[in-house]
Amino acid sequence: MVLLQISEPNQLPANKQRYAVGIDLGTTNSVVAIVNEDWPLAIADPNENVLVPSIVHYQQNNIEVGEVAKQAVTYDPLNTIYSIKRLMGRDFGEAKRLGFDRIYHLSTSANNLPLIKTQAGEKSAVQISADILSFLKKRAQKTVGMELSGAVITVPAYFDDAQRQATKDAAAVAGLKVLRLLNEPTAAAIAYGLESGGEGMHVVFDLGGGTFDISILHFKQGIFEVIAVGGDSALGGDDMDDLIANWIIQQAKLNLDLLSLTEKRKLLLTAKAAKEELTTKLEITIDFNKWQGHFTRREFNKLIEPLLIKTLKYCQNALQDAELQIKDIKDVILVGGATRTPAVQEYVAKFFQKKPLANIDPDQVVALGAAIQANALLGQASGELLLLDVLPLSLGLETMGGLVEKIIYRNATIPTQKSQQFTTYKDGQTGMIVHIVQGERELVQDCRSLAKFELKGIPPMKAGMAKVEVIFQVDADGLLSVSAKELSTGIESKINVMPSYGLTEKEITEMLQASFDHAKEDIQVRQLREQQVVAEHLLVVVKKALQEDADKYLSQAEKNKIIASLQHLETIGTTQDSLKLKQAVTELEQATQIFAERRMDGNLREALQGVSIEELPHAKD
Repeated sequence: MVLLQISEPNQLPANKQRYAVGIDLGTTNSVVAIVNEDWPLAIADPNENVLVPSIVHYQQNNIEVGEVAKQAVTYDPLNTIYSIKRLMGRDFGEAKRLGFDRIYHLSTSANNLPLIKTQAGEKSAVQISADILSFLKKRAQKTVGMELSGAVITVPAYFDDAQRQATKDAAAVAGLKVLRLLNEPTAAAIAYGLESGGEGMHVVFDLGGGTFDISILHFKQGIFEVIAVGGDSALGGDDMDDLIANWIIQQAKLNLDLLSLTEKRKLLLTAKAAKEELTTKLEITIDFNKWQGHFTRREFNKLIEPLLIKTLKYCQNALQDAELQIKDIKDVILVGGATRTPAVQEYVAKFFQKKPLANIDPDQVVALGAAIQANALLGQASGELLLLDVLPLSLGLETMGGLVEKIIYRNATIPTQKSQQFTTYKDGQTGMIVHIVQGERELVQDCRSLAKFELKGIPPMKAGMAKVEVIFQVDADGLLSVSAKELSTGIESKINVMPSYGLTEKEITEMLQASFDHAKEDIQVRQLREQQVVAEHLLVVVKKALQEDADKYLSQAEKNKIIASLQHLETIGTTQDSLKLKQAVTELEQATQIFAERRMDGNLREALQGVSIEELPHAKD
C-alpha cells in the first residue's frame, strides 16, 4: 500500500527552498509529480485531473495543451497533434511508415526531420513536445509557488541516443533544466521499491499508449541495478485502438480512404473509448457514422492477442539476457494505461506465474518515481538511493576490413567509460578516421552508423608504432561522447554523438534478433575478415622489404622461396576458407623470418655506425 500526501490539487505547502519535478512525458498522457515532506505527489489541476492529454492544438495566435486541446481533435484535426512521442528522434521516412502522413500534412526539414504543418507554422516533434513540457512546468510552478530547480524526465528504456537527445532538446526549449533522463520502467521500480523495501529481482512491464518496455531490475540495500531491458518503441495502446478501428471499418463495410480526416479522428476516438469501456464490461455497443454494432471483450481479446504474444516474446528475451528463469522473479510491476486491459493482466500473470502488482496507479507511477529521483538529485532525500541503468545496444568502432570492435557491450551499467588503444595501418599515416557504430553484429555493414570524426596530426611513423587511445563515455542519460588521443603528442579530437534521427522499432528488433540468428555465421565471417586484413598488410610489408633490401640480405634461393610463399598467399587471397588463409600467412611469415632478423640487425648496425660505446645510454645503478 503506497501512501501519498493529500492536499488541495493546486496548493502545496511551500516549506522547501527548492523543488525539482518528475515528468512522465507520455504518448497518450503526461504527468508531473513532486516530492513534498518526503511524499511523492502527482500534481492535479483545479478539477483534480492528474493526467494531461499529450495533445497540442495550434491556432494562429494561441496554443492549447491537454484537455482543452483534446476537444479540438474532432473539429480541427489538422491543427491538433497527438501521439507526438512516436516521432521523437525519427526521420521523415519513418514518420510516413508510422502513418503520420495520413492524418497530418507533412513536410521535411533540411536534415530530413518531419515537420507537421499547422496554422501556427511548421512544427517539429521537439517543438510540440516542448509545448507539452511548458504546460507541465507551469502547472508545477503554480503549485509550489516558485521557479523549479530542475526536472527528471522519463523516456522508454529502448529510446536510442537520438530519441533521448530530442527529449533533452524539448526540455531546453521549454526552459527546463534536465537533471537526468530516466528510463520509465526504472522510475516505476523506484516508486515501488522505496515503499515496499522489496529486495530481489523485479520485472517492470510497461505498456503505454505508444511504447512497450520490459526491464529486469535488481534491488538491494538501496541500490537499483538494471539487469536487462527489452521492448518496442512503436507498440502500445494506440495499436489496440487501430485494431478496433479496422474491425469497425470491416463490420460497417466502410472504405477508409473515403473517410475525411475528421471522420478518421472520430473513428480512432470511438475505438479508444471502446477499449476503455471493455476494461469493466464484457459487451458494449459501438456507434459510428450511423452504424451500430455489438463488440465483446472476447472479440477484443482475439484482436489484440498477436500484440500480447509479441510483448511476452520481449519478456522471454530479457530473461535470457539476464540469465534468469521465471522462478527467479520476485514480483512483476504493471505500468502504463494499456495494462488496465484485463487480457494484458491475464497474459502477464500466466507468463510470470504470479499476480502482477498494480496497487499504484499505472498512469502515475512513472512520474512518482521520477519525482523521487529528482528530489534525491537535489540532495533532499531522506534515504540514500543509487540508480544503475544499462545500455540497450553495444557501442564500438570500425577497424580494418570493415570489422566492428565493440568498446561498450549492451547491458553494460551506465554511466560508464571504456577506453582502448589502436594503432596505424600504413607507414607514415598521419590521420585516422574514427567511425562509431551501434549494434551486435561483427561487420560494420550490419550495424548502425552513429558518427565519424577525424584525428589529424599523428607523427609519421612505421605502421603499428603510433598509439591512439579511444575513449567511449556514456553519461547517466545514455548519451555518448567519444574522444581519440595520440599518446606521444597529446593531439586529441572528440565528438558528442547526436545523430539526426533514431532507430525504428523494426531496426531495433532486427539488430538484436540478427545477433542471435547469425552468431555462428558472424564469428566465421569475422575470423575470415581478420585473416584477410593480416594477409593484405603482410603482402604490402614483404613486397616493400624485398624491393628495398632483398639484394643486400638474401641469396637468390632465399629470395625465390619468399617470392613463392608471397605468390601463394596472393593466389588464395580471395578464398573464403579462413584456415587456409591463416596457413598461407604463417607460411610467408616463416619464410621471411630470417630476412626480417637480418634487416633488423643491419638497421641497428647502421644506426650505431660512428657512435662510441661511451655515447651509448647506460642504465643507472
